Amino acid sequence: MSAPTTAAVYEALAGVQDPELHRPLTELGMVPDVRVGADGTVEVDVLLTIAGCPMRETLTRDVTAAVSRLDGVHRVGIRFGVMTPEQRQAVAAKVRGTTGAAPTIAFNDPGSLTRVLAVASGKGGVGKSSVTVNLAAAMAADGLSVGIVDADVHGFSVPHLLGVTGRPTKVESMILPPSAHGIKVISIGMFVEGNQPVTWRGPMLHRALQQFLSDVHWGDLDVLLLDLPPGTGDVAISVAQLLPSAEVLVVTTPQQAAADVAERAGAMAEQTSQRLAGVVENMSWLTLPDGSRLEVFGSGGGQAVAGSLSRRLGTEVPLLGQVPLDVALREGGDAGLPVVMSAPDSPAAAALRDVARALTRRGRGLAGRKLGLTVSGARADAG
Repeated sequence: MSAPTTAAVYEALAGVQDPELHRPLTELGMVPDVRVGADGTVEVDVLLTIAGCPMRETLTRDVTAAVSRLDGVHRVGIRFGVMTPEQRQAVAAKVRGTTGAAPTIAFNDPGSLTRVLAVASGKGGVGKSSVTVNLAAAMAADGLSVGIVDADVHGFSVPHLLGVTGRPTKVESMILPPSAHGIKVISIGMFVEGNQPVTWRGPMLHRALQQFLSDVHWGDLDVLLLDLPPGTGDVAISVAQLLPSAEVLVVTTPQQAAADVAERAGAMAEQTSQRLAGVVENMSWLTLPDGSRLEVFGSGGGQAVAGSLSRRLGTEVPLLGQVPLDVALREGGDAGLPVVMSAPDSPAAAALRDVARALTRRGRGLAGRKLGLTVSGARADAG
């Protein structure tokens, strides 16, 4: 059997995507040369975006598998190199679809179909971050493309809750976020050593959030969740400025004191002209061994917040769900495996899945969006 042609090898490689950029290697200019020997030996040169690229092993496996499927191939060898700064700039421009223009926030593009949910709470300790990562995991399990911005810069916890150990890859000014459980994640915790505190004030917080939204290559997301710090401070204001179309999801506990503060966080949407997606009540009750419920933090806080915000804003703000206290939820967070995955049959997992599906039941609509269609071959006014 004769060896394959060079053109056949390139065609096979066109089906291999960069695992971080999600574009074919050939389209990104990552395969500068291919050599085919008469004995069926194929040598492939692959350019990595950076030295020490964490995806080298994955690329080796995928390239080898794609080329080995060709008839006449007896052995595949791969020689890795590193892109020049000019080549990296070209890749970044191609991925972003720009020609050197300053990065913008793609989620603000009129054609963007990504639903942006800012998860807020009035006070800390209500489980907002746990709710965020579990909603993201539930959405990803349902086949959606999901990302999380850990916008709680001072109290970042999302990487730990998702078990993310990798660091972002930087290609020129473009940042490629690591992922876990099918969720792309960015957090300031990925840029600090150990458990060092971040002691930034307003302007620095705003700039960090802006970079997370504009410099990170998110790709085509169905849903982007932002885990906000508690309260109505600098970051919440920056989110309203940087993502004016973001919807706010309020997390509270049943306790009246927590509900009162959560209402203020939700009411901020009135000042920023943002839409409220709804309210989630966390830690609603503890199910005892005999099946009865112990309302550790009281009852009614979530419904009270939803009702009060509905009256204040003149539109329905639904109580999307009540999540019970569940040891499995805490254990999943400690292990970096969301409870919707680690204990999918638990009461907390079921409640969180219901909230996730209630939020995504309204699909990415096309109303008011340009479809880029043109009329050809017929009169536009033909009846």
